[in-house]
Amino acid sequence: MAITSANQLELLQTAEAVAREKMIDPGLVIEAMEESLARAAKSRYGAEMDIRVSIDRKTGRATFTRVRTVVEDEELENYQSEFTVAQAKQYMADPQIGDTFVEEVPPVEMGRIAAQSAKQVILQKVREAERDRQYEEFKDRAGTIINGLVKREEYGNVIVDVGAGEGILRRNEKIGRESYRPNDRIRCYVKDVRREPRGPQIFLSRTAPEFMAELFKMEVPEIYDGIIEIKAVARDPGSRAKIAVISYDGSIDPVGACVGMRGSRVQAVVNELQGEKIDIIPWNEDQPTFLVNALQPAEVSKVVLDEEAERIEVVVPEEQLSLAIGRRGQNVRLASQLTGLDIDIMTEEEESARRQAEFEQRTKLFMDTLDLDEFFAQLLVSEGFTNLEEVAYVELDELLVIDGVDEDTAAELQARAAEYLDAQNKAALENARALGVEDSLVEFEGLTPQMIEALAKDGVKTLEDFATCADWELAGGWTTVDGERTKDDGILEPFEVSLEEAQNMVMTARIQLGWVDPAELESDEEEVSDESEVEVTTEAGA
Repeated sequence: MAITSANQLELLQTAEAVAREKMIDPGLVIEAMEESLARAAKSRYGAEMDIRVSIDRKTGRATFTRVRTVVEDEELENYQSEFTVAQAKQYMADPQIGDTFVEEVPPVEMGRIAAQSAKQVILQKVREAERDRQYEEFKDRAGTIINGLVKREEYGNVIVDVGAGEGILRRNEKIGRESYRPNDRIRCYVKDVRREPRGPQIFLSRTAPEFMAELFKMEVPEIYDGIIEIKAVARDPGSRAKIAVISYDGSIDPVGACVGMRGSRVQAVVNELQGEKIDIIPWNEDQPTFLVNALQPAEVSKVVLDEEAERIEVVVPEEQLSLAIGRRGQNVRLASQLTGLDIDIMTEEEESARRQAEFEQRTKLFMDTLDLDEFFAQLLVSEGFTNLEEVAYVELDELLVIDGVDEDTAAELQARAAEYLDAQNKAALENARALGVEDSLVEFEGLTPQMIEALAKDGVKTLEDFATCADWELAGGWTTVDGERTKDDGILEPFEVSLEEAQNMVMTARIQLGWVDPAELESDEEEVSDESEVEVTTEAGA
């Protein structure tokens, strides 16, 4: 095929038609044509030549040019596309390194193979442009609901036509055992849009908690307007869900607004989610109160919150236990997801038994260490004393409130407790030194002999060893792996050392060793403080 005046306009018409069909810029199609013509010319004139083609956007005329670049003598490698300053002087008046010499060459005729190759180049460029357009169109739609038509099902994954592209609804993102036939209408949540070698991948979901939140936003105008906010969603897709809502207008009930007249609003969401039962719960800043709401319909007798461990103990009557746990633990699992806390549920009888066991354990501790009879030890426990340190170091007046305890008895109790603790400390220190603990760690302020012994047993024997410890290694913590929280035991956890205390001790050790400059530390803290103030101001201004 020769590029003649007869088919010059045809090039532009073809580019226009392809661009219109694929909804892309005609300029991209013309660039693809220029590249394909340049390839054909290279196969005719030689692959080492730098042949370029330019198509006039108005007339369609294709201009073929050969480009040669001026290089230094020692860098001359390709004689067809490069030449030296001396060689360039016969073509150029004052050649400089990096200058280019452009000369027009006769257009080439396209053979069958060249035409096929050109077609492949154009198709490839058009596909790339189409993918870029799709990605740009859908990247901002992540986190929204999209309607589409089912095209086909492959190995349990549903391919959905979403207009200008295709989305994939994976098997594990479908609700229960949903099945679809071609041309079925489907509503999905756009979970992610990624640019991949095969083109933009639009990942859809019907099981994501955000899907339910977006459905409520569509059904409840107050949520869309921001009067009511969805604070948390937990789902067991296709079976049950819990959604926590709060109203910023005292005259509007958030639960009632989400339920709607005769349940019309929530029913519309339930129907879309294949009959998934939805508990709508009022959100509360007070975590124990929020948890009591989240465990509905079960009634809760008592809640004990451990904020540091992010665990919570819930006490329920015996007859409410199965309701609180739910079928296969569903109710407590969803409540745990909703609140972000680990929940231990026990009956009133189990809690009473545990409290009795703790009472007996503490009674025995005081009987064995302070040489007291059972009745007197029980009196101490009943007054709230839990360990020997409390007995040894409290004000004398706190012991005198116990029935039958005078000043002499109180002083004797404190002396016995202090004597026992001193003996324990001495033994712990001897054991630690036997394990190889150095004075630098023994003299470090804040560590008791029992702590030093525990550290020595774990291989921490010098101040340098201690300074390299992470705070969670000392105080313990929680790690989330694959959605499950696991407990990390800390070396000093039995001594009730908090994470903040562990951080402070480790940092103090590093400062003493000269690893950290206190002045730099203070300036860093000031910068963080300033940044947080700026954020607060910005939020307030917004």
